[in-house]
Amino acid sequence: MPTPTDRVRRAERSSIRVMFDLAERHDGDLVRLEVGEPDFDTPEHVVDAAARAAHDGATHYTPNAGLPACRRAISDTLADDFGVRHDPDEIVVTVGGMEALHLAVLATVSPGEELVVPGPTWPNYETQAFLADGSFREVPMPAESGFGLDADRVIDAMSDDTAAVVLTTPSNPTGRVFDPDECRAVVEAAADHDAYVIADEVYLGLTYDGRAEGIAAYTGHPDHVLTVGSCSKTYAMTGWRLGWLAGDGHLIDEVVKIHESTTACASSVAQHAAIAALTGPQEPFEEMYREFRRRRDLVVDRVAEIDGLSCPRPEGAFYAFLDPGIDDDSLSIAKYLLEEHGVVLAPGDGFGDAAPGRLRLSFANSRDRLEEGFDRLEAGLETYQ
Repeated sequence: MPTPTDRVRRAERSSIRVMFDLAERHDGDLVRLEVGEPDFDTPEHVVDAAARAAHDGATHYTPNAGLPACRRAISDTLADDFGVRHDPDEIVVTVGGMEALHLAVLATVSPGEELVVPGPTWPNYETQAFLADGSFREVPMPAESGFGLDADRVIDAMSDDTAAVVLTTPSNPTGRVFDPDECRAVVEAAADHDAYVIADEVYLGLTYDGRAEGIAAYTGHPDHVLTVGSCSKTYAMTGWRLGWLAGDGHLIDEVVKIHESTTACASSVAQHAAIAALTGPQEPFEEMYREFRRRRDLVVDRVAEIDGLSCPRPEGAFYAFLDPGIDDDSLSIAKYLLEEHGVVLAPGDGFGDAAPGRLRLSFANSRDRLEEGFDRLEAGLETYQ
């Protein structure tokens, strides 16, 4: 029987999904804190706009790069909210941020070249590198500084084989927002290597302790930055699968050719939903943001109250990267907490080699459930053998 290609066999399932599947098969009441998905429904005015578009016949192919009105709405949002300035023709609308990342890696990483990522890091980047027949290099960030971006470590890891560096800010899994000076230094080094920085900024709208600004806004080499964005997290639209990639027009033109052969175009109805989300009433999204910030504060307080538990202060996104102070692999700890105490967390080992034994907690859940989850977590850590 023919065998799958090496690029497919090298890919591994995320430990997040391992815990998700275990939880799905579990009977009884669980507090689900493993998956990064807003618990809010998409606001009504966005759903209504999509329904109207469908009823009005907007159910056909769109231009490969996306509806002009959708690209304009993205362009205006990037500029007004995050200081990132791209003309609409420098943006391609994608099937979620995931496809935007896939296209960015395919367009920048040639076979044998390297994708460099500071860790701990979202595991899908490694798979993206393999699918491009490239290699993946995780550069661990120092735990003692809370896994903030250390530009010198990333720059020292770069070489002539480096095609792109991924910077995720706010970070999944740590919730850290990277220092602009450190990001700027990485972009300058990438430009010296004729490489790109892929700025994964899908959580940028959920930045709690300062102004949200895109990496392309404060570097002297914006032509070396590709910005990935999405409606999924900030707008509670994960199932709509609507994202974008913004960058230098020449590269975006090349990306559109690949996009034509992967998904052809993003959903026409989802694009109309995105236009409504980006240009319509913002009050529902502002309330979601305020609630996430309240939950972040709750998480910080509860972590401080539990002996032996610590984490870097989440500055954005909706994750806390917990250190339970236990000398064991994180999957074993996570399985014990699920099976014996009914709280589901993502194993930190699934986010690379930078932080063994950690657990990622998603606070995309109600404050009541977070309180219950922390009660169960505290009890579980006290009895873990």
